[in-house]
Parts: sequence; C-alpha cells; structure tokens
Amino acid sequence: MMHDKESTFIIAEIGVNHNGDINLAKKMIKSASECGVDAVKFQTFKSEDLVTENAKTADYQQKNANENSQFEMLKKLELTFEDFKELKGYASKCNVMFISSPFDIKSVDLLENLNVSLYKLGSGELNNFELIDYVQKTNKPIILSTGMATLEEIKETYNFIENKENLRILHCITGYPTSFEEANLNFIKTLQSEFDVPIGFSDHSPGIELPIAAVALGACVVEKHFTLDKTLEGPDHKASLNPTEFKAMVDAIRNVEVAMGDGIRRFSENELEIKKIARKSIVLNDDVLEGMTIEKDMISIKRPGTGIAPKYINQVIGKKVNKDLNKNTVLKWEYLE
Repeated sequence: MMHDKESTFIIAEIGVNHNGDINLAKKMIKSASECGVDAVKFQTFKSEDLVTENAKTADYQQKNANENSQFEMLKKLELTFEDFKELKGYASKCNVMFISSPFDIKSVDLLENLNVSLYKLGSGELNNFELIDYVQKTNKPIILSTGMATLEEIKETYNFIENKENLRILHCITGYPTSFEEANLNFIKTLQSEFDVPIGFSDHSPGIELPIAAVALGACVVEKHFTLDKTLEGPDHKASLNPTEFKAMVDAIRNVEVAMGDGIRRFSENELEIKKIARKSIVLNDDVLEGMTIEKDMISIKRPGTGIAPKYINQVIGKKVNKDLNKNTVLKWEYLE
C-alpha cells in the first residue's frame, strides 16, 4: 500500500532502463533502495500487443536508442514472466515495493500472478478504458498519469473509475525531457480542486527541483526516471536521474515534508531563547528612586526582550515606581504601581 498523504510515496521509474538485462535491473533495484525510495517501477508488455510493426519512434527515442522502429526498440527491452518474478523477489529483499505498468490485458494477468500491490497506468493508457476497467476489477490501488490529456479527458477517466478511494492521479507532462517552462506545476493545484483524490507528480524534467516543489504543493506521490548511467543507449536514460541525484532528491523531499508542518504556529525552544535576545523592552535611561513617576524622556526601547514590551509604552508613562531602580533596568510590571 501507499503511504498516507503526510508522507510522499517516491517511485524510482526504472521503466526500460534495464535495457533488457535482468542483472542490470537488479543492480538498479539495489541502488534505488539505497536512495531511500518506496518503490521501483518497471514496464510490462509484449511488443506484438503494444505496437504495430511499422510504428515510428519518437524523435527522442530515435536519438537515444538509435532505432527507427518502435517494435524493434521495444522487442529488445522485453522481460519475461520469470524475469519479473525474480525481480519482484529481489525488490522484496531490498525492502522496496515492486511495481510495473501494464500496457495490455495479458500484462495485467502476468502482474496479478505476481500478486503486485498496486497498478501504475501510464499516460498513454488514460483513454484505454478496456485496460482501465480490467485493472480496476483487481480491486488494487491505481496510480494514473495524465500526460497528453486535457482536463476534460482526465474527468472522463476519473468518472469511469468506480473506486475513487483506490485512486491517485499524477500531473505529468509527456516530454523527454520536459522543460521548466512546460512543467506547469500549478496544474497540481487545479487537479486538487477538481478531484477528491490525492494528487501526485510524474516528472520528466532535468534535475531535482520540480519534484521537491511539487511536494511543497501537496503532491502525495513522486515518480521520476532512474538510471545507473545516463550515457547508456536506450530511450529514457538521458531523461533520468543517476543514483547521486536521486538520493539528493529523496533527501530533499523528506526534509520538505518535515518542514511543511501542520500550519499551526508553534515555538521551538530555540526560537523562544532568541526571542528574548532579538525583541526589545522598555528600559530606564537613568537611576530612578522609589515613588517617582515615569515620564517619556526617562525611558527608551532597547534589547533584550525580557521586560515590558514596547507596545505598552503609553501605559507605562505616568505610573510610579515602587522601588529604587538603576539606569538600564529592564522594566517589569511588578516594579510599577
């Protein structure tokens, strides 16, 4: 299960960055677990059921994977049921949740046989109601990305999904990489106002800034592509974070979670001590004898803040002192009649 909304559920999107190599996939799981993620996510598909043989690659895929054919590219990146079974077991040993995005009904069956805890549906499946319906009948939680979708399309899919309690929706811009100008993080707030489910963020931007900002906006889930080496050949490596970057992102998110607090103003012992030093009090300019009346020219406002606060100066003027007081005495109410 995912965390409650007070703790961000962080997913390392391994995707197809294993390059079809189960040993590389295991290294990535171990490395991601050491970064402190909650889950590692793969992609489950059979190329024959996912894409036509003459479908072209996107520009970024052609550039990074050196393939003109989606089918040929994806065929090299497939993993078998036995591979996924081994990887799920290995993820369990590494104390991270195993997740994989299914791209077809057969892949859902495969993942059900592995008894996965939840399903992540990629942006490309947002209008694939047959697949969504098949997934929701498993009664497992669903995380839904919304890249390439209009708000109306997101509403249609939201209304189609029956169990809203099991749903998380992720703001996503489908660009590899996504520029900062495209990111539109405030759409998270739009989704929060439109839908009565927790909202998260699936990020394809460079660096770690945007996931951290998304958490400050209330994102409950953060998903980010993960690689061991950005120079490896493959469609998604260049738009991924390496382990050092991913660890920095996770640490920053956890710090932000603590820093957000609950919105109720409280004072730490540290701040209370500094308050005494940084604030000011009403202070005597000269020695004063018992019975004398305080006049304006007899007092000043100075640090420390351990006496009568400056806002009460007009209430202090005209009062008599009840004891002899020295110059620079910080006035307190008990010294006055």
